[in-house]
Amino acid sequence: MNRFQHDTVVPKDEAQPSSDGIDRRNFLGCMAWAGTGLLWTLAGGIPTSKLLAEAPKIGMGAGKAEDFSFVQISDSHIGFNKGANPDVTGTLQLAINKINTVPAGMKAPDFLIHTGDITQNSKAAEFDTAAQVIKSAKVSEVFYVPGEHDFSLDDGALYKQRFGKGTKGNGWYSYNHKGVHFIGLNNCVQVDALGNLGTEQLMWLKADLAGLSSSTPIVVFAHIPLWTVYEKWGWGTADGVLALALLKRFGSVTVLNGHIHQVVQKVEGNVAFHTAMATAFPQPAPGSAPNPGPMAVPPGKLKSVLGVTNVKVVRGHSHLAVVDHTLAEGV
Repeated sequence: MNRFQHDTVVPKDEAQPSSDGIDRRNFLGCMAWAGTGLLWTLAGGIPTSKLLAEAPKIGMGAGKAEDFSFVQISDSHIGFNKGANPDVTGTLQLAINKINTVPAGMKAPDFLIHTGDITQNSKAAEFDTAAQVIKSAKVSEVFYVPGEHDFSLDDGALYKQRFGKGTKGNGWYSYNHKGVHFIGLNNCVQVDALGNLGTEQLMWLKADLAGLSSSTPIVVFAHIPLWTVYEKWGWGTADGVLALALLKRFGSVTVLNGHIHQVVQKVEGNVAFHTAMATAFPQPAPGSAPNPGPMAVPPGKLKSVLGVTNVKVVRGHSHLAVVDHTLAEGV
């Protein structure tokens, strides 16, 4: 998993977070819910947002040699075949096709991150199908973290065999790429109501972060949100606050998740949170239905609620831009 050479990060002035903790009061009130695209940019660790239509104003074209982008997909649920989407393999392929279509003047993404629920039932044939489709992505590497559906039948044995070789414990790991430190976590091992990281993984995370300068940009990716989106539906991680406490000394932290099948964005202090659309089917917004689960939409609308997430790092401006694209958008 750790194929990228570890880079040496040149320390800058020690960036300080804006607060000593994570404030969760009025949490739902400050979420940004988006159906199509919203752009997050981080300049000097301070996040701001723009509508996707405004993206060209901040220079998202081809950057310097050290600039790079990567792409996130999530919740492919290969093996699902009910009314909400009877062809999840087809919509995953549409997502890969979108990734492979690079607009003129822009560089292809360096790599792809999949934030879990690759399969519906963690069956060998489902993993095979997912791997076959995803390998057509024109990227140099694919990084995975598991979802609860990838652990459901065999405690993750097939997942670890296919996508978790070289990882620690039940599938966590880190790598550096062009000065950015990436951390893949597994919070799906002991899912009860909420996700869990567990003591062993948290101890590893503390050790992994210990040698890094606080000016190092951090990207964390896991399946279930590390923050509590909606506790009643289990949309959060029980011990996620402990992981976030370890990250609060860093000036720029981006947390990417899946699991809830819709875009939810939030900024608290130095941390920008972002959950991605699925490539399989949508779920209802928190509290808008009796329960979470596959949500059927009118014919012709499905591609507008599925999508991919592009992330771009622009050197010199310290920008980290997160842009969601639906499968309905033209390529």
